[in-house]
This record gives sequence, structure tokens and C-alpha cells, in this order.
Amino acid sequence: MARAPILQLSDISLTFGGNPVFDGLDMVVQQGDRVALVGRNGSGKSTLMKVMAGLIEPDHGTRVVPAGTQVGYMEQEPDLTGFATLGDFAGSALPEAEHYKVDVVAEGLKFRPDTPVSTASGGERRRAALAKLLAEAPDLMLLDEPTNHLDIEAIGWLEQQLRDTRTAFVLISHDRAFLRNLTRATLWIDRGQVRRQEKGFEAFEDWREQIWAEEDEARHKLDRKIKAEAKWAVEGISARRKRNMGRVRALQDLREQRAGQIRRQGVAAMEIDSGPQSGKRVIEAKGLTKRFGDKTIVRDFDLRVMRGDRVAFVGPNGVGKTTLLKMLTGEIAPDEGTVTLGTNLEIAVFDQARATLDFSMSLWDGLVNDPDMRVSGRADQVMVRGQPKHVVGYLKDFLFDESQARAPIGSLSGGERARLLLARIMAKPSNLLVLDEPTNDLDVETLDLLQDILGDYDGTVLLVSHDRDFIDRVATTTIAMEGDGRATVYAGGWSDYQAQRGVVESAPAPAPKSAPVAKAAPAPAAKKSGLSFTEKHRLDALPGIIEKLEFEIGKLSDLLSDADLFSREPVKFRKASDMLAERQAALAAAEEEWLALEEKAAS
Repeated sequence: MARAPILQLSDISLTFGGNPVFDGLDMVVQQGDRVALVGRNGSGKSTLMKVMAGLIEPDHGTRVVPAGTQVGYMEQEPDLTGFATLGDFAGSALPEAEHYKVDVVAEGLKFRPDTPVSTASGGERRRAALAKLLAEAPDLMLLDEPTNHLDIEAIGWLEQQLRDTRTAFVLISHDRAFLRNLTRATLWIDRGQVRRQEKGFEAFEDWREQIWAEEDEARHKLDRKIKAEAKWAVEGISARRKRNMGRVRALQDLREQRAGQIRRQGVAAMEIDSGPQSGKRVIEAKGLTKRFGDKTIVRDFDLRVMRGDRVAFVGPNGVGKTTLLKMLTGEIAPDEGTVTLGTNLEIAVFDQARATLDFSMSLWDGLVNDPDMRVSGRADQVMVRGQPKHVVGYLKDFLFDESQARAPIGSLSGGERARLLLARIMAKPSNLLVLDEPTNDLDVETLDLLQDILGDYDGTVLLVSHDRDFIDRVATTTIAMEGDGRATVYAGGWSDYQAQRGVVESAPAPAPKSAPVAKAAPAPAAKKSGLSFTEKHRLDALPGIIEKLEFEIGKLSDLLSDADLFSREPVKFRKASDMLAERQAALAAAEEEWLALEEKAAS
């Protein structure tokens, strides 16, 4: 049965700074829709959402909302001017009798409604804007990156609320798991055009590849037709000039059609140089304790990070993940315990607050004035992995237009700021990457590329993220910070942590599993064996590590069994072969280590 439209855009055209964002755009949102709005950074997702909300007036076209239909929009940077507290803002459109709804939502989103606006952080302001929208429950909710600044627990709560609601919503998010779990249709912005598929985000990538393959085939046919017509024009036109002028004009039309096709934006040309190899032991932390007033961040925490580890830190907002990260890299000192950094470390940091970016500078100045990227005597060059490169050329590698080079960094979208910071990090060799919320605002294609780069990176990665899918794809070890100084280490990514936590919580004598050795809290007395405390934990972790390696070897073997892979994608074949050899060697080493520890335990 057809559903009634609750918002319709017809023939929408919009231009910013002389560049068309949309031209002749049509779209409809219907009752009960659960729509993912996807597209590259800078494609106009947030702009389109503001047009849908009626906050931006298009140059041409109409926006139709049926009488009595309420459309609500969650602003990324809400204006709280005139409100004393976050709760006052969140409940400003509700009757007094319904202000309790704000308290209910605030509990789920983890912010205090009585927080003064004057002291509220950017994350708290965004949560208040989200709470306002959820409490008002309009007929259509427009949600622009609602999971930014939410911890995993709050994301789970929001996911359940949206799953249960009868309100239609359109959703922009970098969180794949969030999009997969909630959406039943997809709107895709690509080169100013909006396409719709009646399937959720789960089916998006296959659909996108199919569309692009069809485009490539059509472009190839057009190129062949132009070539054939051009050949005819050169060889036969002189004898039949008058009666064939129509065909000549048709050739000109074909060429104009080809020239008018908008080229697809490529993938960012991101590379990272792992630099000189660090020592085998990267970080050794023993007995770490850190308190701020009455709040304990960690208590008696041990951790050993080896070269090549990918360690993810998860936990609620404010639990101290970034603080622990800074202790482990020597930026701040623990109250008790020691941190020993390995030899030959070169650290690169991606900070959550983007604090290393000067928003008043242009992109050009932000790169050429970076002390680590400056080329002596050349104001238009930057040093990229030891080689000078023109600043505009390097910006283009990260999908910035030449026209953006002189624009202020503060004018960039959140995803563009993240790409600029990645550009600065990846210009320098490093062997220890510290990534604090790197996925915020990045588009799907850039996230895919970042994951591939981290997979091939020879160095070590420390990662703070609330993106469950990203953690699953990248992490080999997950440290769960649970408050009150408790931190537990689990082998694998987010899904592995969830599975192991269930086993640990139901066991009468819990013992944390870990890939590196870790001790988050005093453990119950173990039965006597020939193993040290560290070896016991390692023995517990090895079966999970072996199982994970066997699974990865199976997947890589299946990939390499494709007889045409080498001729079709030689780079992919080489990488897969190298990864297979690496994992086979790691499996053999893990099995030998497990056998040695088992024999020692039995002695």
C-alpha cells in the first residue's frame, strides 16, 4: 500500500560560491521511512538536510510539507543563546507538563539537563540538541551525525529508541553498524544527483558499484561512438559536406554530452610510511594508577604492547580513555606505577578535538607552516615522507579542490577537517599511531581506505573509538574501561569483546583474556602451576588468537584461489599473498608458544 509523502523536494537547484551543489534535484520522504542519507564528504549531505528542514532556501525549486506535518532537525552546532541550561533548551518547545520527556532522554544520552549553557562542552550541546528532537517527536526527524560525541552505551540506547519509534527519519552517520541496524531505504548523493533505493545501508555498497559499472559501460560506448563519428567526419565530410551537416552537428552534441559528464570523485590517495622499525616492545606499563580528585581512572593497571599490535580502548564518555592513552605515550604522568617506552619510537597523533588545526589559517598555510612539513626556501612546497611536493598537489591527494587551498580551515566540514589532519599525520614517517576518534565525520569510502592502510601498516596502533564496525575491522586487542579504575583486556575487536565479556561475567572466577598481558584489577588466586601471572594470562588468550588467525588464513586462501585475481588485480594479489604468509608465520609462532606454555603448566 502506498504511503503518504510527508516531505517533497522538486527541481531543487542550489549554488555556493559559483559551484552548483544540486541541479534539478527531486526527492520524496514518506510516512514511516527509515532512510540512510549517504555520500562523499563535501557532496552536500548536510546542505540537503538543511534544505529538507527549510533552513536553506534553494535558488530554484519547491519544498512541500503537508499542512500539520512537523519536521525536526538536529543541528550539529546548535545555537543555545538565551537559554540558561541545556534542559531549558531541550524542553523549549514542549508544554510544561511534558518536560519530563527531556529528563528521560537526557538519562539515555548521558547529559545533565541542569548543566549551565555557559560551561557546556560541544559534545554536551550536541546531545542537548538530539534530546530536544527526540523529546519533541516530530513527524519527520532529520539526524545529522547523531552518534558523534556519544559513547557506545548511549549509541545503543539511541539505536533502540529509533528502532522502536513510529516517526520517520533521515539519518546521516559514519557509523556503519548504526546505519545497517536502522535503515530500510537509502538516499545517495553523487555529483549533485540523488538516487533512492528501497533497501537499507547494508545493500548500499553493492548498489553503488553496480551504478558505477553501468556508468563506465555507457561512457565506454559513448567514447567508441564519438571515435567512429570523428573518423567518418575526417574521411568523408569533404564529398558530402552539405547533406551531412546534420551528422556533424550530432557529433558535436555527442562531444558536448561527453564533456558534460561529471567525473566521479576518486578515492583519497592516502599513504602512510611506517618509518624506521621500533623495538619489539613498544610500551611496558606496570602498576598504573591515576586519580582526579575522588575519581579513579585506572588502578594497578599493567599492559605490554608489542610491535604491530592494534589496541582499541572502549568505554563510556568521561571514563578516562584519552587520559590512559596519554599516560601510555608519556604525555602525562601516572600517580603510581611506571611507563617504559620502547626504542626508536616515532609517534603520530590524531586528536579528537582537532586541536592541532588552527581554524583561522588557510589549508595552504596550515600545511606549509607545519614545522615537520616545511621545505626551506619554498613557500609552495611541503615535505611528504621525505620528498618535497607542491602543496596543492598534496591537498588534491586528500580530495581537496585547488579552490579550497586558500580557504580558512574553519570553513571546512567535519569530514574535511578530519582528512586535513590525516594529511598532516601521513606526511611524516611514524611507527606508533595514536588515533583518538578518527572515524568521526569521515565518509564510507575514506573509512574503507583508512582501514586498508592500517591493515598494511607495519607499526603499532593505539585507537580510541565508539565505532563498533571500525574496531572490529582494525583491533587485535580491546581494552574495556568500565569505571571506578577497572580496565580489562580482551583479545580481538568489539564483537570478540562482547562475546568474551558474556563468558567472563557468567564464570564463577573471572579472569580477563588478553593478547598483550594486562592486569586491570587484582585477580583471584590462581591454582598453583609452573606459570607466572603473565604467562597464565597469555595462555588463556592464545586459543582465541589462534582461532582468529586460522579464520583469516581461510579467508585469504579463498581469495587467492581465484585463478584470475593476479591478472585482474595484481596489487591486491600481492598484498593478499604477503598477508597470508605473515598470518601463517604468526599462527606457527602462536601454536609453538601455546605448546610451550601448556607443557610448562603441566610440569
